[in-house]
Amino acid sequence: MSWRGHLIVGLLSLAIAVALPFVFNINYLVTQVTLAFIYGTVVTQWNLVYGVAGIFSLAQMALFAVGAYAAAMLGFYFGWSLWIAMPVAALITVVVSVLIGLACLRLRGPYVALLTLAIAQVLYLVIVNDTDCYTTEGSGCLPFFGGVRGLTRFGELGFREWLGEDWRLGNYFVALALLALALIFSAVIMRGPLGLAFRALRDNPGLARSRGISRFKYQIWVFALSAFFTGLAGAFYAANYESIGPTVFSFSLLLFLIAMMTVGGIGTLWGPLLGAILLMGTDEVLRDYQEWRDIGLGLLLVFFVILLPQGLVGLINWRRERVD
Repeated sequence: MSWRGHLIVGLLSLAIAVALPFVFNINYLVTQVTLAFIYGTVVTQWNLVYGVAGIFSLAQMALFAVGAYAAAMLGFYFGWSLWIAMPVAALITVVVSVLIGLACLRLRGPYVALLTLAIAQVLYLVIVNDTDCYTTEGSGCLPFFGGVRGLTRFGELGFREWLGEDWRLGNYFVALALLALALIFSAVIMRGPLGLAFRALRDNPGLARSRGISRFKYQIWVFALSAFFTGLAGAFYAANYESIGPTVFSFSLLLFLIAMMTVGGIGTLWGPLLGAILLMGTDEVLRDYQEWRDIGLGLLLVFFVILLPQGLVGLINWRRERVD
């Protein structure tokens, strides 16, 4: 698709998203779409690492959690406004991602996945095993990371004061702006020199290195670049729910977000977003049928893996070619 085509699709999607909460002014719908925007932001950045650069990293949920905890702790312990804490938390996430990237430099394929998953698990264990009393609050002793209880009372974005009963709309449009910026960022990277280098190292690493493309340099770049919006999404997640706990490390959530990329189309611009919309919608439809929920999502994923390996974007492109 040309730049003009992407721009038209983007503007139409933005118009629909802006109108949605006013046409369907339902608090639950606004809340769930806000969550879909947050997840969409994460998978668009994960797609840069996995889909574009070809690095099978499972660290993205750990980076998401780092952003969430960093923002919460800056607000809780230092009294920072979350508007300041969120970008700072994103920068902290970038630093952590660079360290993870350095640890993975000598590894390939599934070994990267295993190491990054192990790092995420270590962070999870550090938090849930943090039981020593660090400070006291109204409900008693609190560990430094909040332990299994997590952290609360670290502030809010202020929309309750500004918008009253419509405060959820404030969070909705912040999440939408975050997703739009993440998509624009991904488009610039994918269509620019960095995207070409990432794809070269993914498709033919030997030839890419022979042409002077440093795997060390570009692996660090893709980890760092994707981490900023991932950490920012995590920080906003904490601000949106006004609490954060170790459930953000859950393996089921990690698989859910990987499925979004797979269903939408790995390595494409709009694929992760389409996958997020479809899976969030399917999850809502099956929410009242808990015994069928996981089975239904699993069957949907199997269907796409076997019959539509290029995802929804691949199906759309195939239909366009048939029409042309």
